[in-house]
Amino acid sequence: MFSVHFKKKLAFYVLIVIFTITNPLKGTCKKNYMHTITKTILALALPVFAFAQNGPIDFEPGGEGGNWTWTVFENDVNPALEIVSNPDPTGLNPSATVAKFTALQAGQPWAGCETLHGAGTGSFDINANNAQIRIMVWKSEISDVGIKLVRPDSWSLGEIKVANTKINEWEQLTFDFSSHIGLTPDYDQLVVFPDFQARGSDQVIYFDNVFGEAANIGLNETVASTAKIYPNPGQGEFHIESPTMIKSLKVFNTTGQLVISQVVNGLQTDVDAAALSSGVYFIQVEKDNSIEKIRWVKS
Repeated sequence: MFSVHFKKKLAFYVLIVIFTITNPLKGTCKKNYMHTITKTILALALPVFAFAQNGPIDFEPGGEGGNWTWTVFENDVNPALEIVSNPDPTGLNPSATVAKFTALQAGQPWAGCETLHGAGTGSFDINANNAQIRIMVWKSEISDVGIKLVRPDSWSLGEIKVANTKINEWEQLTFDFSSHIGLTPDYDQLVVFPDFQARGSDQVIYFDNVFGEAANIGLNETVASTAKIYPNPGQGEFHIESPTMIKSLKVFNTTGQLVISQVVNGLQTDVDAAALSSGVYFIQVEKDNSIEKIRWVKS
């Protein structure tokens, strides 16, 4: 008899077959019997590949999305997608770095940006665990946001659109891709339509955390888990403290360059920022089960 086990390693699964053979046959029958068993084992031992979905797309240094190839389309002269500092690192999205899409008045309503086939997102299918796709957006107008998934042969079911309900603040939108469950081959391209409408003027849209988890917006939890920094603005040094353990912190400038890295392992620490130039910085605070991001200004 034999038993089958799956062992996950990196981006694929290897089928491991553990077997015990009891052979009551002899002679020629024994030879044929063993030949059949051998072929069966070899077939079962073939690797079973399951390609990984890369995410969340957070545009952070060392994260996903920031160094991908994004192609802008149907947007008149097609200004490039920009990776910029978060213009509003408060509330729902304290992330240091986000994507900036400028939707031109002369562009089509369906102007957007897309990843490169076979790169970036990886190759993935839609199942019950990832059918709800989320994106955070910051917009100055109410309009549809569209998300489309595309296969390697350029086939797609088309975009799903959801309108934002808030302006001038971050909002997380959720797209239900349940109707895509079970489709093959796997998807390998993401398309985002940040401002799906006819425009009376150019519009700037920021987006972030594609394929992210549902945002926790409970006020009590947010207040209890947020690290505090002062003075802000500051000069040569700043103090950071938290009600929960801080493992380490990193400071990035507006270009995403790491300028300070410090081990903390405590509830508070002082950071020497005397060598930094005046300007805006983003502090990434690493805790046991979370990472918080805070904006700090050196005057």
